[in-house]
Amino acid sequence: MKTFISIVLFSFIVLSGASAQQKIGYVNSNKIFQELPEAQDAQKKIDGLAKPIQDQIEAKEKELQSKYDDYTKKKSMMTEAAKKSAEEEIMNLEQQYRAFRTEKLGNDGDLAKETERIVAPLKVKILGGIERVAKEEKYTFVFDKTEQVNVLLFGDAAHDLTFKVIDRLKRGK
Repeated sequence: MKTFISIVLFSFIVLSGASAQQKIGYVNSNKIFQELPEAQDAQKKIDGLAKPIQDQIEAKEKELQSKYDDYTKKKSMMTEAAKKSAEEEIMNLEQQYRAFRTEKLGNDGDLAKETERIVAPLKVKILGGIERVAKEEKYTFVFDKTEQVNVLLFGDAAHDLTFKVIDRLKRGK
């Protein structure tokens, strides 16, 4: 039993000593992304892809609104069969509008897929830059602290590696 306690105590001391040598840093990955010229180019491409999709959605929305306004104006003069037909047409248009919007802008939509295709190489580059800085500066852990998601609830600014990573990526090392 004394041997077991000794081993546990020794392990605790060794692990405590090892953890004392660990360095922990953090980055703001959004800031890194925004500062990279390649990311700015990627954002322009994404915006260029989004504009025609948004224009198409707005056109479909206007068509739907126009049909609905026309229906409400003429509704009182329509027969029941004409009302039903117009309502079905409006519902079909609305379903087509929603399906198109989801197909283009949904989480698995065309724009999301194209955005991921454009951004994926940048993510790899950024993660590589973070890894290089962490290894060179002998950091054991690096967390991400962004405006949207705070994985790190507090961090001393002395351990903020964001600008080191940006500098390293911009210099191409």
